Amino acid sequence: VQLQASGGGLVQAGGSLRLSCTASGSIFSINFMGWYRQAPGKQRELVASITSGGSTNYADSAKGRFTISRDNAKNTVYLQMNSLKPEDTAVYYCNAGATVLGGRYYTSWGQGTLVTVSS
Repeated sequence: VQLQASGGGLVQAGGSLRLSCTASGSIFSINFMGWYRQAPGKQRELVASITSGGSTNYADSAKGRFTISRDNAKNTVYLQMNSLKPEDTAVYYCNAGATVLGGRYYTSWGQGTLVTVSS
């Protein structure tokens, strides 16, 4: 399963960005999709995740500002980020758990997209 993320960039504090991540490959079903981030010198942390049924989970830092959604028909997950803060600056990674044709289950990571929030 391959994940292709896009949408990062440079934005001023208070601005918005929308990240997208599309899964491809011999996918039978996608269980969950999510976004993690890693700031310089820090560990990778969960930002938000969403199941195939639409249940969501957010980090406390993302609640009220970020919204995760998915289009199951397109195997795509989105992260709408509003009211961005300098501390949101990080490389954002897409993550997904999927069953491929043949029945094997994979957890995959995208290549990362850089989000920079200037003060």
